[in-house]
Amino acid sequence: MRRRTLLRVAGLGGAVGVLGTAGCLDRGGAGDRGPGTPPPPLEDPPTAVYRPSNVSGTRLVGVADDGPFRFGLLYSLPSRFWELVGQTGYRRDPTPEDSIHLMATVWDPDSGVVLPEVGLTTEVRRDGDLVTEEAVYAMLSQRLGFHYGDNFALPGDGEYTVRLRVGGLQIRRTGAFADRFADPATVEVPLQFEAADRAGLERRPVTDAGRPGAVEPSPVVDVPNAVARSPSALPGTHRGQVRTGDAVLDVLSLDGEAAAQFEAETYLAVVVRTPYNGMVLPAMGLRVTLDGAEHRLLRTVDPDLGYHYGVAVDDLRPGARLTLTTTTPPQVARHEGYETAFVEMPPVSLTL
Repeated sequence: MRRRTLLRVAGLGGAVGVLGTAGCLDRGGAGDRGPGTPPPPLEDPPTAVYRPSNVSGTRLVGVADDGPFRFGLLYSLPSRFWELVGQTGYRRDPTPEDSIHLMATVWDPDSGVVLPEVGLTTEVRRDGDLVTEEAVYAMLSQRLGFHYGDNFALPGDGEYTVRLRVGGLQIRRTGAFADRFADPATVEVPLQFEAADRAGLERRPVTDAGRPGAVEPSPVVDVPNAVARSPSALPGTHRGQVRTGDAVLDVLSLDGEAAAQFEAETYLAVVVRTPYNGMVLPAMGLRVTLDGAEHRLLRTVDPDLGYHYGVAVDDLRPGARLTLTTTTPPQVARHEGYETAFVEMPPVSLTL
């Protein structure tokens, strides 16, 4: 657990809800209510994706490039989310001092592929003086999908400079991505913050909150959502679809020239997404058992397959039994509606 996590757990005491390995969520108390604080979380939500209690508007601050990376900076009203460490979730409530929920998305401008696992740090300055600097959370929301974000307290209206840094993409990169995204990158985006502008980001209750389902994604001009491509739009042969922990797993195989870029004669790829909105689920540990042989799937980003889990295998014979085992659930924080899903993920099988 990061030092920041330890400090927050010690400081929040009873305001922290815990999602245990059995999937039981201690919802905790409502906590202090500031002007931008969301309503209390739902009691006894389903252990699956569900419609959250409320949504708020999102404002695009700006877009900037450094090297192959494109950054988008956005903000919304302060938000509650759950940090996941292993299979345990820690509830993070906004404080009365928090001004905004600051968010950043990083992507490849050529393909539009959103890039998880780049390790993003946010530094906020005002008149040259440091206001705050944080290694922000990788997180998932129903409206934006994968992004980086956290709640921030700003000392008042005015002009700020937000510096976004990434450490580079340290997972496997293939195809046209093979020689890109390895190096750190930094951009600065000006933020003109006015409390009146924040007040215009209305927080709205959601119809049928707590029911299975999801709110619609919120398209932001010039910033892509991290939506996994449909199986019909992906290269290779679609071998089937299975579900576990409410996650949707599409299994594909590539052969010949299509597999060669993965240094394989036959390449097995698994694309994992949320139900309803099809958002990419990154940062999992995934293992495949095929005809009794076990293989660890590698987290990979490819311009055609997008973010996926893959491994070279022997030729896939018809009728072979394939079992997917989740060794680690997606290690991303979750906004309301996702916090109880994608935690307990039993093995699933299909016949090729």
